[in-house]
Amino acid sequence: GKFQSANNGTIFLDEVAELRPDMQVKLLRVLQERRFVPVGGTREVKTDARIIAATNRNLERMIEEGTFREDLFYRLNVMPIFMPPLRERIDDLGELVHYFIKRFNKQHGRSMKGINPETLDSMKTYRWPGNIRELENVVERAFIVENSDWITPQSLPEHIQKGPISTSSVL
Repeated sequence: GKFQSANNGTIFLDEVAELRPDMQVKLLRVLQERRFVPVGGTREVKTDARIIAATNRNLERMIEEGTFREDLFYRLNVMPIFMPPLRERIDDLGELVHYFIKRFNKQHGRSMKGINPETLDSMKTYRWPGNIRELENVVERAFIVENSDWITPQSLPEHIQKGPISTSSVL
């Protein structure tokens, strides 16, 4: 159904590395033949959709391990774009936070003004293992718990408020 809806448009396949082997086969077939039989259907349907696939996993390593199909990798890897994780581009954090504030203001009918510098500095010391999705959730959490017009350190989860663990205190 998604390929049918995306006909003459774009379909985004998030976390493509998580596809089960049987689904990898089906996806490869659709990419190669540009047609499929919809669930519950009896006739083939043509599709012409641009595919954008994303993953945070190393697909080449998965191919070596036998967990991702090499032929599917080459079908998907036409124009690779590497996006470093948030922890490697921490200077983008402020702009991303402001983007999410604007989005959540609209979504929640609020008029939060921004984030105070102390809070942003605290956020910059965090490693962001959940990447952009984690940041999005942290900003939305601030919208829920913060009563002022600014995201403050108190509206952050405790593990982010505390900052990085000092390696000198660990034996």
